[in-house]
Order: sequence, then structure tokens, then C-alpha cells
Amino acid sequence: MRAEGTVPLGFAGNRLVRDGENRLPDTLANALADPLARVYLMHEGLWLCRGDAGSVDPRFDTAAALALAGDGDIVLLGHDPDGLGPRLAAMALTLPPEEETGIRAEPLRALASGRLLDADTESQLGQAEHLLNWHARNRFCGKCGTPTLPDAAGYRRRCPGCDDVQFPRTDPVSIMLIHDGAGRCLLGRSPRFPEKMWSCLAGFIEPGETLEQAVRRETMEEAGIAVGEVRYHSSQPWPFPGSLMIGCIALATSTEIRFDTVELEDCRWFGRDEVKAMIAETHPDGLTAPKPFAIAHHLAQAFVDLVD
Repeated sequence: MRAEGTVPLGFAGNRLVRDGENRLPDTLANALADPLARVYLMHEGLWLCRGDAGSVDPRFDTAAALALAGDGDIVLLGHDPDGLGPRLAAMALTLPPEEETGIRAEPLRALASGRLLDADTESQLGQAEHLLNWHARNRFCGKCGTPTLPDAAGYRRRCPGCDDVQFPRTDPVSIMLIHDGAGRCLLGRSPRFPEKMWSCLAGFIEPGETLEQAVRRETMEEAGIAVGEVRYHSSQPWPFPGSLMIGCIALATSTEIRFDTVELEDCRWFGRDEVKAMIAETHPDGLTAPKPFAIAHHLAQAFVDLVD
């Protein structure tokens, strides 16, 4: 089941032509030489931007980007499908003073939550954060320990010692809206959440496990609730640091909650009207659901719209 809404899902609007399988040794140099090339720059987990609070632009021309990135790795994300040039990403070595340059640094989560970018640019930054984080964590060969080098314009890394090739890793995560078939759904609160925000349960899919098994295992481990039918809803790239959130709606076959107090600080059933108020931010107790950029918001909305 997939509910089609008017609110776009965060990080899911990337239109770039990536062409990762057909990159040549000169692909990166050609992209950087293109006068239409634009580069996204990340510094210590934050994205460099120009503009005021209502008009944010994270794109830099090649000359400005190279001055800030130095000799660091540069990743070709892809080419704009409308002929507006290649899009690349790199780590900035320094953060220039805002009062002199007008450049400030913003976390991607805040840019996405505040809807400060168009869907395409926001999603390109998500792709860029994922890839740059992966490069930073894979500097050495896992087979022989030799320092690895970027290859295919940043779309993989190659070991010059044993010629082993490493490809970017994406970690699958199950995120699930559990309902009881009688107008209630299960939501939990992590200690890391903003105050009064409740969300869906979620967890990494383990080796040798299906998506359905992961949904059932995670729900039992975190809430003590048994789950029967599991239905796929939608998915979302989640670049913190590099996951694919796989959203499901599943039917509980038990209702007594015994939640894991290490993972959660609370977990309980919510009625449909209550969840609707949380989404609309009109709940009488100030309780809220995740913002629309997160897949959990869309799963909660699907529950509100669900006909049992």
C-alpha cells in the first residue's frame, strides 16, 4: 500500500543522471572543466550556503569550490537532466568567515525539515552527504590495509595494493507503522527525540533476514508486540549517515506493550484522531509527529487515512 500525498518526501526527488557504470578516467576532470558545473561543499558535517534564511543556495562554481576544498576528494554526483551542467560534492577544508563572505554552514536535517531547498537540490545534498560520509569511512582497504583511492569520479574506491574495489554501502532499515486493526497505532519515544515528538518504530535489517522478518523482530524487541501481516508502503534515502528507510504498515496480533527501556523512554497506542492532531500540531497536550520530510510522517498519515 502506498498513500500518495501532496507533501513531498525528503531526499527522494533527485533527478540527476548518475551514469555510474560508464565513467572513464577523464570523467571527473571533464565535469570540473564544464563552466556550468556546480559543487556542494560540506565542512564538519554542515553544508556551506549563501543567501538569507528564506533563500538558501548551497551551489558553488568550480573555482570557488576548489579554493575551499583544496586537494580533497571530489565526487561527481551526476549531470542535470535539463542540460544545466554536472553536480559535484567535496569536503571544504575551512569555513570562511560569514561576515566577510556571506557563507554560512547549515545541517542538512535542518535544511530539509525547514523545506529551505527545492526537492531536487535537497535530494542531491542527501546523495552527496551519503557519499562523502562513505568516502571518509573507507580510506583503507579491508583486505590488505593499503590506503584506497577514489575511482569512477568518486563512485567507488580502489586499492592500489591488491586491486580490490569498494562500492558505496547503503544500510537497509525497516521503519514500521504498527496498527491493531481497530483504529489504534503504536508509536514510541526515543530519548534522542525532540520533546513531545512520537514516531514509528525502526531498526536495521540484519544479515540473512527478510524485510518482513525485520519488522516483526524489531517490533517484538522494542515493544513486545507480535506482528502478523506486513505490507510495504514506500522508501526513503536517509543520509545520516547512509541508510535506506523501508517503510511498512503492519498488523499487530497482540496488544500488551512491554517496551525496551534502553531503546525507548515510552511506547503506547494512539487513536486515529489523536495521530491526526499530532500531525496537524493541534494535539491538546502538545504531542507531535515527525515533520513531513521524514518517512515516519507519511506512515502516520497513511494510518490516519487507513480504512481498517
